Amino acid sequence: MENSMKDKVIIITGASSGIGEAIALALAKEGAKVVLGARRGTRLESLAERIRESDGVVEYIVTDVRKRDDLVNLTGLALTKFGKIDVLINNAGISQLSRIDELDVEGWEDMIDVNIKGVLYGIASAMPIFKKQGYGHFINIISTSGIKIVPLQGIYAGTKNAIRTITEVLRQESNGKYRVTGISPGFVQTEFISNLKNQAMRQAGQQRMDEIGIPPKAIADAVMYAISQPDNVDVGDIVIRPTVQD
Repeated sequence: MENSMKDKVIIITGASSGIGEAIALALAKEGAKVVLGARRGTRLESLAERIRESDGVVEYIVTDVRKRDDLVNLTGLALTKFGKIDVLINNAGISQLSRIDELDVEGWEDMIDVNIKGVLYGIASAMPIFKKQGYGHFINIISTSGIKIVPLQGIYAGTKNAIRTITEVLRQESNGKYRVTGISPGFVQTEFISNLKNQAMRQAGQQRMDEIGIPPKAIADAVMYAISQPDNVDVGDIVIRPTVQD
């Protein structure tokens, strides 16, 4: 790959592990200046040290995407340190799986706050900067949930389909002023399943992930593909899943 990443300033939310971590490492290796946000400060610090040890350029700040001010602080850090923002990757997301009639209202609210409002706060924080610059690229990490509708994923898939719709409308409304990409991963080997509250689902999901899950770098490669395209090429939608995932 030609070094189209060099000196690009790229913000990544949910960067402390899994897909976000893989994206950060891959982009930094290619010469991008990465600005990382996540709730776990210790994990962010460790990741930043790894990037710097490999001569990468990185900044980070503890970021809770449920708080709009945190996203403003994250984009502000990028501007202060590097003077521009080329790409915002809205990667942070959570899942709680349950039947709707079980009424896990707390889980619903958490998913809405992170998966929908967190992405919107990211867009709101970067949009004025992109407009002023005259360029920019939003990348929203979505999910194959919602492409295929299955029980127990009703609210989670609903939040992801909301972002799918928002992403496509944002792309249409951009009229070439900025680029917009949606990437929908399937089963990926991350800590995602371990956060489920239901122990039986957590065990079953982990077993399935261990059997068929693809590495997070597969998603990072898709991100780099979308970013590396010429400025007049917009990769609107990528679905990437294990070959055996139904």
